Amino acid sequence: MAKHEGQIVIKKYANRRLYNTGTSTYVTLEDLAEMVKKGEEFTVQDAKSGDDITHSVLTQIIFEQESKTGNTLLPISFLRQLITYYGDQMQMVVPSFLEHSMRAFTEQQSQMREQVNRAFGETPLGKNLQLPMQMVEDQVRRNTELFQQAMQMFSPFMTPPAKESRKAEAKDIDELKEQLRALQNKLDNL
Repeated sequence: MAKHEGQIVIKKYANRRLYNTGTSTYVTLEDLAEMVKKGEEFTVQDAKSGDDITHSVLTQIIFEQESKTGNTLLPISFLRQLITYYGDQMQMVVPSFLEHSMRAFTEQQSQMREQVNRAFGETPLGKNLQLPMQMVEDQVRRNTELFQQAMQMFSPFMTPPAKESRKAEAKDIDELKEQLRALQNKLDNL
């Protein structure tokens, strides 16, 4: 069976090898990551039991991406906060909230790219870095506020973020600024 409801089926064997039934080839986790980036839909099944193990394989891809590169997407403060929701009454709400947030972020991303292109198109690249950095900071701040508001709706007795949490958020923003500066330097050197 090459496809299942329009999706490519990847079979994972006991020897940890992954087989793409759509192309009849063995693939790696990096190949699957590329498929995700291209928007290709697939499911991963345990070859022996037929169980759907897509979630664990995608989680493994994220783990490898986070550990392989120096550019992590998941700040430590976010990971700590996420861990606190396991076993909590909010555990049922978090997945749908995160999915909705990522969908909204993706939609806003195209708008941000247009604004950055307009900003860079009007001035030389090296002279107007403040505007894109401000836009990223604003987006991070809005997403954080949305998350906190949603959590307070479901848990009205939740205390506001601790001072340490605000410091961690500021540190994350500073890290984003530094990454943008490094990118700007690379572009200037080109």
